[in-house]
Amino acid sequence: MSPRGENIAVVGAGQMGCSIAYALAAAGHRVDLFDPIEGAREAIPGRLAAIEAQLGERVVVRVHDSLAAAVAEADVVIEAGPENLATKQAIFAELVRAAPVWALLATNTSAIPIAKIAAGLPTAGRVLGTHFWNPPHLIPLVEVVEAETTEAETVERMIGFLRGAGMRPVHVRADIPGFIGNRLQHALKREAIAIVAAGHCDAEALDEVVRHGFGARLGVLGPLEQSDLNGLELTLAIHETLMPDLDRTPVAHPYLVEKVERGETGAATGRGFRAWAEGEADEVRARVTRELLRRRAAERTSSNDGMGTLDGVGNEKVRSDAQ
Repeated sequence: MSPRGENIAVVGAGQMGCSIAYALAAAGHRVDLFDPIEGAREAIPGRLAAIEAQLGERVVVRVHDSLAAAVAEADVVIEAGPENLATKQAIFAELVRAAPVWALLATNTSAIPIAKIAAGLPTAGRVLGTHFWNPPHLIPLVEVVEAETTEAETVERMIGFLRGAGMRPVHVRADIPGFIGNRLQHALKREAIAIVAAGHCDAEALDEVVRHGFGARLGVLGPLEQSDLNGLELTLAIHETLMPDLDRTPVAHPYLVEKVERGETGAATGRGFRAWAEGEADEVRARVTRELLRRRAAERTSSNDGMGTLDGVGNEKVRSDAQ
């Protein structure tokens, strides 16, 4: 594959699939998008138009009602179907038959181990995970997950492809549930739920602490980077006091289970961990989109102002006017 102009097939036209398709089409690739549900296919133009309105760039995405037609010429296939193991296994069984033998076969699963999806496939060596973050057209990080059966060349090709498309691929060397990001995110959520369940604070106060406390710096300073800067002796001292008291519930927290059983499932029902007034969820989503757009613009400006740019495989190319 060359750094630009590959044939990309995206399987699944929900919010994630359409966003992935847009991001890769905007990077200069031919993108074929398939969904078996007619209603999902009919929603594609509207979903893409909404992204185009945010970013001001029109793209061309070819829509198919046949998986075989969508993947027939694909160099890269990205499955973005429902987060269900049996469904993904069925999709990949068909992909092995329909996609070219050279195509990379990737799943956008958020947590399911790649080995379970690829189990029994004759070409498991070219199956891997590409966990995009929602929405992919605004968040460039992709966790590239290597299963035990994934060939090294497959990982290298995918990382090179994603870098060439302007994404930020990170190599996850072990096929662990949740990979990196969701393990971190849900470890935080487990403790957050336990704190609220114990009555130490309400959900609104907890979210304020995250958003306006340590969360405000997470976009520019990672947790291990922060520990190194402060000195590991401080992290050790805090852990010696804190770790024995952290929540260790080995399953979904009973407080969360009870919420779901009562039908208090979040903004859509008006109550989850907190109460949601009519229209409030839309305001929060708009706030998130504004911030992600601002960060995207800032990152692009910073990249353009740097001493070099990245070529198609992520290597720095120094400007001719650099001293």
